[in-house]
Order: sequence, then C-alpha cells, then structure tokens
Amino acid sequence: MLDKPKNTRDDIEGLIYGSVATDISVPKLRMPESGLRSDIAHALVRDELFLDGNARQNLATFCQTYLNDDIHHLMDMSIDKNMIDKDEYPATAELENRCVHILADLWHSPEPTTTPGCSTTGSSEACMLGGLALKHKWRDRMRAAGKPTDKPNIVTGPVQVCWHKFARYFDVELREIPLERGRLGMTPEEALKRVDENTIGVMPTFGVTFTCQYEPVAEVAQALDRLARDQGLDIPIHVDGASGGFVAPFVEPDLIWDFRIPRVRSINASGHKYGLAPLGVGWVVWREKSDLPEDLIFYVNYLGGNMPTFALNFSRPGGQIISQYYLFLRLGREGYRRIQQNGYDTAQFIAAEMPKLGPFEILFDGDSRKGIPAVSWTIKAGSNPGYTLFDLSERLRMRGWQVAAYTMLPNIADLVVMRLLMRNGFSRDMADMLVEDIRRSISHLKKHPVTTPLTPAEGTTFTHHALPKEKLPT
Repeated sequence: MLDKPKNTRDDIEGLIYGSVATDISVPKLRMPESGLRSDIAHALVRDELFLDGNARQNLATFCQTYLNDDIHHLMDMSIDKNMIDKDEYPATAELENRCVHILADLWHSPEPTTTPGCSTTGSSEACMLGGLALKHKWRDRMRAAGKPTDKPNIVTGPVQVCWHKFARYFDVELREIPLERGRLGMTPEEALKRVDENTIGVMPTFGVTFTCQYEPVAEVAQALDRLARDQGLDIPIHVDGASGGFVAPFVEPDLIWDFRIPRVRSINASGHKYGLAPLGVGWVVWREKSDLPEDLIFYVNYLGGNMPTFALNFSRPGGQIISQYYLFLRLGREGYRRIQQNGYDTAQFIAAEMPKLGPFEILFDGDSRKGIPAVSWTIKAGSNPGYTLFDLSERLRMRGWQVAAYTMLPNIADLVVMRLLMRNGFSRDMADMLVEDIRRSISHLKKHPVTTPLTPAEGTTFTHHALPKEKLPT
C-alpha cells in the first residue's frame, strides 16, 4: 500500500478554502490592511456573485445581450480603450461612426452618410441628448420671435424614469399622458390636448415599458401636421425607440415610425437591448445636421487632439461599440430578423398557453405589428385564485426564473401585470420548461393557499448586513 503523500508548503498555500482569509467574514465596508492572494480574492468575489440570478432565465429585463467567444475576445482586446480618446483610438472612433450611419440607413434617414449621431452609455442618456437638442432648437425659435423661454415642456405617454429625469435635470415640464382602462398609451388626441407653443417636442415610445406596445408615431405625426397647418405650431417628434428601434426594421420593415416621417427629427435606441450588444451602449441619431445645435457640441483639446464631443459622460469603454459593429457584420439584417422573429414566435406560444393555466387575461400577445417580442397578462377582473401575481413571480424564482410583476401607473394603479420579455437565447424548449414551471407553481399555490399575499412593496433583493465589529484579514 502506497504511503499518503505529505502536505508540502506549496500544497497548503495552494488551498483557497483552507486559508485564513476564507475562514472569516469578507471585508465589506473598509479596505483590508494588506491584500489577498489573487486566487483567493477572485474566489471570494465569485462566490458573492453566485447569489445573483441567472441572466439566461431573466425574462424581466429588456437587456438582450448576445455573447459568444468572438465578443468576449473583442471586449478583452478593448478593455483598456477609452472611447473619448479618439486621437489615440481612431479605429474605434471609426467603428462608432460606421454604426451611426448603419442605424441612420436602417431608420431611413434621407442622408444616412452625413447624418449626425453618437453612441451613449444607454438609451436613457440618448433620450436626454435628443431632448437637449430639441430644447435648444425651441429656445432659438422662441428668442427669434421675441418670446420668453422659461417654460419649456415635453409631451410623453406613460414612461418609466428616463423622461422624468430629463425634465427634472434640465428644468423642463413633463406632460405625461396617464394610463386609462381601454387606453394604455399615447394617442393623437391625448397628445394634442397637452401641446402648446412651449412644447419642445412630443416623445412617443416605440415599445412602452409597462405594456410592451408601440405608440402610434405615424398617427401622432399626422395630428401634429394638422396642428401646424391650422394653428402654426410646428412641434417636432423624438422617437424613444429604446426597444423597438432594433426590432421593427427587421420583422416589420413596412411599419412607418422612423425618419420616413418628416416630423421625426431624432431617434434613440439601446444597443444592449434588442441591439444584442454587451452592456452598456445606446445610440442617438438626428435626421440632419441642422437638428443638432452647434452650441451643444464641445471641442475638447485633450491628449493632443481637438475632439468634438456631445455627451453627458466623458470617459467610456470602447468595447461595446466595437462589439455592436461586429454584430452588424456577423448577423446582418437576416440574422437580426431571425432572432427577433423567434422571440415573437415564442411570445405568441406563451400567450396561447397562459389562459389554459389560470384565470388570466392576455394584455399583449406578442403581435409584431403592435409591439416588441413580449407577452403580458393580468388576473381577470372578478377572479380570486387565492394568490397574486407577485406570489406567482416569487414562486417562479425558486426555479430560477425572473419574471416581472408590477402595478400599472396611475390612473389604473390597481391593475397588476405579469410580463415576459423574450430574450435572445430563450428557445422554445426553454419556453416549454417555463410553462411547466408556471403550471407547477400554480398547483402549489392552490394546494397551499397564501394566507398573506405578497404586495408590490415586498421585494426579494438580497442585502448584506455588516457585523458590528467586522474582523478583517491581515
């Protein structure tokens, strides 16, 4: 029988979970006096991340990031590239420029090769840049007419936080069209009720967060055309295409919502949503050069070059822009179409299955003419299954599924909705597994009635709590 080898110093030092550092609480609120071995520090951070959800099962998010080995390699190559250093990284700047022109062409710009635009950290920043351009253009018009410029406003449908931030940060009144039963978004009539000479722009959302539906850009534009003809109020449109801007051009190319409408002066989209790029990158494109006021562009003498910049951020990573261009080349129009169409097919399958599982009323069924690849439902009025959609969402988390359940905005805050967003990589087979887990969860909730149903205020976020006197490794 062979003797058991003795532990050497190297064997002991190679241990991670036999080390002193892993035998005490991880530092949380202050930096340790001395550092840890790289493998131990890596293991401790990695272990913390196990408590995150699995992104592939996250159907609550709009993020549709597409990751393969090529993208990982490109991100590794560019991890130290600062997007703002255009003199130092001219090739990266060129790829950003190409992406802008590709999007301008995709959205039917009259002059896609000269259309101004830029990348951003996401669609929220892109919205704010579009709004700022409209505010400055409105201010110039009002000053030229000798009118005051102290009360600008924007008109939106039901929005989440982006336009609220814009209004607060840049001193603009937000005129948000509230939800009503039977009307779950902006309509031409409701938009016209809220515009006046101080309206810097109307901002329809092409893929509303709460309903997943497209607001009627073409119809709103026609209403504003009539207003301009009858009353002389010429109000532009900025389309918030955070989600739909990377979907409709491929699946419903004949749907009119973009620069084919003359009143649309700017469009934003999120590259890390249905654009499939790594987090975080957004895009904003203007119809023509005159739509981007020159006084918003800064020319910065930085690292040896005089660089034009129009952004709320300065330093930004370049890998997301590089990966976006790679995806344009890798997938092409047909690749994007197939991925997005699969999302619609899966959404429509789930929409057909849900009424079979419980007293559910489908709010959006994944119709590609009306919204993004998603499905949403509510419990039928008058039904009391003994659980809430929050309870169902919580139960599904036990199987790893992250499914959004939320209350609608005023004036229908009593309406609770469950929503599934079809992400890239969510196959029909995974959809079958999800439907079965929904069935299993509902069966459990029926057999074990909920005595105190969950409410919107009761979340599931895990939070670390520091010990009173935390012991740190030395």
